Amino acid sequence: MTEKTQTRTTVPPPGGAGATPRSPEYRLAADALRGLRQDMFHDAFAYRPLPRMRTDGPVTRRLPGTLRRYAAWTPHAVVAAAGLLAMAAGYSAVRGPGDDSVASLLCGLLALLPVLATLVRPIGAFWFSIWAAPVVAIFVDAWGDWPWPPGTFIAHVTVMTVVALRSRPRVAAWMWLLTAAYSLLVVTVFGGGYYSVNSFPLLFVAALVLLVVTVLNIRREAEQEVTAHQSETAQERSRRTLLEERTTIARELHDVVAHHMSVVAIQAEAAPYRVENPPPELEQAFVTIRENAVAALTELRRVLGVVRAEDYEAPDAPQPTLADLDALLANVRDAGLTVEKAVTGAVRELPQGVELSAYRIVQEALSNTLRHAPGASARVEIGYVLGGLGLRIVNGPASATTLEKSTHGAGHGITGMRERVTMLDGEMTAAVTDDGGYEVAVFLPVPSGEGTG
Repeated sequence: MTEKTQTRTTVPPPGGAGATPRSPEYRLAADALRGLRQDMFHDAFAYRPLPRMRTDGPVTRRLPGTLRRYAAWTPHAVVAAAGLLAMAAGYSAVRGPGDDSVASLLCGLLALLPVLATLVRPIGAFWFSIWAAPVVAIFVDAWGDWPWPPGTFIAHVTVMTVVALRSRPRVAAWMWLLTAAYSLLVVTVFGGGYYSVNSFPLLFVAALVLLVVTVLNIRREAEQEVTAHQSETAQERSRRTLLEERTTIARELHDVVAHHMSVVAIQAEAAPYRVENPPPELEQAFVTIRENAVAALTELRRVLGVVRAEDYEAPDAPQPTLADLDALLANVRDAGLTVEKAVTGAVRELPQGVELSAYRIVQEALSNTLRHAPGASARVEIGYVLGGLGLRIVNGPASATTLEKSTHGAGHGITGMRERVTMLDGEMTAAVTDDGGYEVAVFLPVPSGEGTG
């Protein structure tokens, strides 16, 4: 008796053989630091010019051409105006005993430049504003608030607002936290002294502004997602409807073609018995015809059979043709639709696929009339012309007593008609008539000599 030994493989935890699992707090802090590095340090000075404003809004689209072209630069003008306001505040903050014009100009420029930088390098503009604050505070000294002189105060709030508008909501939180950290560091290290410490007012104003901007950003993103979802849903619905129409057509044509191929196989099998003493070559030819017909029928059922639903059952009766149109018109008359039929040209038997498509087109057009134009009358015109079949189904406007309005193009019936016409290389037009009704005109080509005879 042999004894089996089992070995257990121990997988070391991440971080090395002796590493211990990290706590949730540690992972949360690590994720936060990675987010801070990604948002505020990685490519902080990347070139990201502020795009021009769209001019297709309810107000801007009413402006003349020249004004509309200039209106696209409105965001840039607003930022520049805020920068000039900060520059004026920074310039006047140094005015006092000594009247140092160079220091005043420097403080004004250090308030203006970070604001203008938001137009091209938003995250870099924030760091520029943080760096400029202590430099300006040195020159302002006892003549202004500390550590955020008036010009720097306006500039920094403006910079954070513009950057928050151009970035994800998380960036607004990082900017506020970094600003709070800088203010706390400066006040703690250097102390307030005899100066007015205004860090709390700046943080309070910035928190309110950034909160409003974040809410606007979240709302804008939500609206964009909803719009994209609606567009995707509409496209998916249209694609699904198109596939359903093609599936229906494929099912019907499968039944038509399968019927003809079955007839070919049966006729090929019975043909040798109708001829007395047929030559071997003829018998072999009929055998070959039957074998190919059966093989084609099997392949057809295998390929086209995949379009059938699991609960789909092939119709017991043959597919309808134009010969069954009178029964269709009788049914719609029973439903309350007044309909007339007119046939021109020499009536002849057409290929079964053409007759089936023509029948379905008339059926769908009359169904649209019943749904979308209640109380209207309709007329079906069938023209047997050289080279094809012409169809025209037209209805008048809906009755004045009904609240519904003719909206044939709103449904998917027109899609099915176009699919059938396209499959047969035909032409189709569908449009509202001058009197408020609707007209569907179709031409289905039929090569000369082709038929079901």
